[in-house]
Formats: sequence, C-alpha cells, structure tokens
Amino acid sequence: MTTMPARIVHISIDRDWRDVYDFAGRPENMPLWASGLATGLKPDGEDWIAEGPLGTIRVSFVPANEFGIIDHTVMIESGLRVYNALRIVPNGDGCEVMFTLLRLPGMTDDQFAADAAHVQKDLATLKSMMEK
Repeated sequence: MTTMPARIVHISIDRDWRDVYDFAGRPENMPLWASGLATGLKPDGEDWIAEGPLGTIRVSFVPANEFGIIDHTVMIESGLRVYNALRIVPNGDGCEVMFTLLRLPGMTDDQFAADAAHVQKDLATLKSMMEK
C-alpha cells in the first residue's frame, strides 16, 4: 500500500493536558464529543463496539499512558481497518489536541475536506466541554 495523504487537524484548549487526556481518553466519554460515535461505545473484551452508518464498528485503543496518546484502530464491517492517531500535547497551561486524518483510497477531495471539517467540529466540541 502506498502512503496515504494526511492532514493534521488540531485545536488549542485552555486546560491542563492531563485533564483533557483523562476525559478524552475514556472510551465511554468519546460519544459526548466525537459525533461519529454518537450512538455510544460498548465494551467487548479489550475492544469497544459502536453502531454507525457503516454498520457495526470495532474500536481498539492503545493502553492508557503518560504521553497523552489516544491512538485507536477502527474496523468497519467491510474489514477496512483505519488507524487514528490522536494526541494531547502540553502547551503552557493548556494543550494542543491533534488528530492525524488519513485520506483513504478512493476518497475524493470533497470527501476528504468534509472528513477534516467533521473532525474539526468534534475537536471544537471537546474544547467547549473542557473550557467550561
């Protein structure tokens, strides 16, 4: 497979990175800010299951860590696996939240732009929740 084009979608949050990581890194909290998982995540062994427009998806998260890494792999019913790199990085008294969006094979420019806008909206929701 060739290297896919990528875009880093990010937002600054005026809250200690550990607070943001503690909240955003809990799979049970993700539906509160990540609209693609709005139906909720249910634990299934070490993975999490969600229902969405593409059917049942399985999400596997990296273990909790001290580095602010919330990377996760999403597998949809078709068998497609998508690796999502999500990082919380300290920045002074606040933090940066960065999501690496990969352009999947066959995705048009418009679809990639819409995907990036969707991620930006989700990060804005997280920011709003964390800065209250």
